[in-house]
Amino acid sequence: MSTPALPIARRGVCLVLAAPSGGGKSAIARRLVASEANLALSVSMTTRAPRAGERDGVDYLFREQAAFDALAAAGGFLEWAHVFDHSYGTPRAPVEAALASGRDMVFDIDWQGHRSLRAALPGDVVGVFILPPSLRVLEERLRGRGDGEAALARRMARARDEISHWDEFDHVIVNDEFEAAVAAVRAVLHAARSARTRQTGLQDFVARLGD
Repeated sequence: MSTPALPIARRGVCLVLAAPSGGGKSAIARRLVASEANLALSVSMTTRAPRAGERDGVDYLFREQAAFDALAAAGGFLEWAHVFDHSYGTPRAPVEAALASGRDMVFDIDWQGHRSLRAALPGDVVGVFILPPSLRVLEERLRGRGDGEAALARRMARARDEISHWDEFDHVIVNDEFEAAVAAVRAVLHAARSARTRQTGLQDFVARLGD
């Protein structure tokens, strides 16, 4: 009878999902976290007020602007930005601890956050850009949120800008059918986990194969 192989030590992955508002990145991230062992959602800090049903420490870390600015000044963010009149950022400490212990993190951030995160953690970031099947479909999704025409126009203008940065990412997936998009992102995650350079215990594992 064969003996099951011991797990190989590895460094965690930062899986970044970026998309225009309404592109589906948040829903894809939640589905992956619910179904993938050893994967957690990076909880961003924000200065905006909680929406109905949102919980501090689960959906976001809700903080006042002064507390946010103090952490930014101390170098406590891997990335941060000012979006739609509010600040958003990724706290550094929990992400670095997760990577070192071999746990993976998924990030629901924009192209600027992806660029900053890649600069802060070179070699740890795998970027996936989620495209809508068309701008018409994207507008329909956003209109379904109940925003007024002025807010919708503002979000669509920002969406066009977001989409223009698709070529900065390692992978690009069209979210036309949700389950297919989730499966495609899952395949990216599994491939990143098995990268030779990420498996820090691979040399020791190979050395023990003859034992």
